[in-house]
Amino acid sequence: MAEPRVLVVLLNYRTADMTLLAAEAALREMGELDAEMVIVDNDSGDGSFEKLRKAALERGWADQGKVRVVASGRNGGYGAGNNFGIQQNMSDNTKPDYIYCLNSDAFPNQGAIRALVDILESRSELGLAGSYIEGPDGDPHQTAFRFPSIASEFEGAARTGLISRLLWNSIVALRLPERTVQVDWVAGASLMMRRSMLDEIGYFDETFFLYYEETDLCRRADLAGYRTIYVRESKVTHIGSVSTGMKEWHRIPGYWFDSRRHYFTKNHGRAYAMAATLAHIAGALIWRLRCLISGRKSNAPERFLRDLIRHSLDFSKSDKSIAPSILAKARAVD
Repeated sequence: MAEPRVLVVLLNYRTADMTLLAAEAALREMGELDAEMVIVDNDSGDGSFEKLRKAALERGWADQGKVRVVASGRNGGYGAGNNFGIQQNMSDNTKPDYIYCLNSDAFPNQGAIRALVDILESRSELGLAGSYIEGPDGDPHQTAFRFPSIASEFEGAARTGLISRLLWNSIVALRLPERTVQVDWVAGASLMMRRSMLDEIGYFDETFFLYYEETDLCRRADLAGYRTIYVRESKVTHIGSVSTGMKEWHRIPGYWFDSRRHYFTKNHGRAYAMAATLAHIAGALIWRLRCLISGRKSNAPERFLRDLIRHSLDFSKSDKSIAPSILAKARAVD
C-alpha cells in the first residue's frame, strides 16, 4: 500500500524566526513520511515573507522540494490563511490525503505527526485528529473539548462548585485525557485533517477571523459523520499566543466576540445565541456576587460583559427596547 501523502500548512504572521523553528521541528518528523510543507505568510507586512523565502533557499529546503513559501496577499485571519495553504496542494498539483495544520509556535516531538496519520489511516470514521500539547515547561495545555452550549456558557461564567457539579457534562474543557479518546473538538495548534472530508464539508469558515474556527469545523464534520479524536501519543510543545498576544490581553478584542456570536448564530440560530449570552450574563452575576461577598477579585477582563453584549446583539435587528436595559445592567456590575 502506498504511503499516504501529507501537506503540512504552517501559518506565519509576524513571527518569522519562530516559524522557522517550527518548520525545522516539523521537517524532522516529516522525514519518514511522504510529506511536503507550505509556509504561508499571512500578509505580515514586516519582511517575514522575504525572510522565510530566503531561509528556505539558504537551507536547501526549496531545492529538496520539501518546502514552499507563499504569500496569502491578505490577512484574513487563521482560517483564511490556512485555507490558502490547503489550496496549494502538493508540488505536483495533486491533492494530499491529509492536511496537517501547525501553529508557528508549535513544535512536534518525535513521532507526533506519524501518530496522527496512523490513527486516521486505521479508522475511516475519523476526520480530524489533534495532539497532546504541552508548554515549554512541560505543563499540559487544555486542547480537548466539548461543543459550547447555553449550559456551558452559564457554568463557565458562574465558576461555582455546585453549578459545575450539576453541569459537569456540559463543561467545554474536558479533564485532561490520559489516553487517546474521541472528543467533540480539538485545538488547531496541531491538527490533522482528512482531505476527502474537507472536500465534502468545506474548509475553515473565513467569517471567523480568529477563534472558534476549529470548533465550527469539527462540528460540521460531526454532522457529516466524521469524528474527531484526541491522540495522546502525538506530543507537541506549544508556546502559545505568540502571534495573537493573548497572554497580554487586558481587554478581549472585538474579533473574539464576533467569532463567538457567529459560532452560536450559525450553528444554533439567533434565539439560541441570545440565550447563550443571557446565560453567560447570569453566570457572571453569580460570580460577581460571590466575589463581592468573599472580598476576592473577579479577575474578569476589562469591560468584558459590556463588550460581550455589544458584540452579541445585532442592534439593527434586535429588540431595541431590550438591548439598552441589558447594557445598563452590565455597566452596573462590569
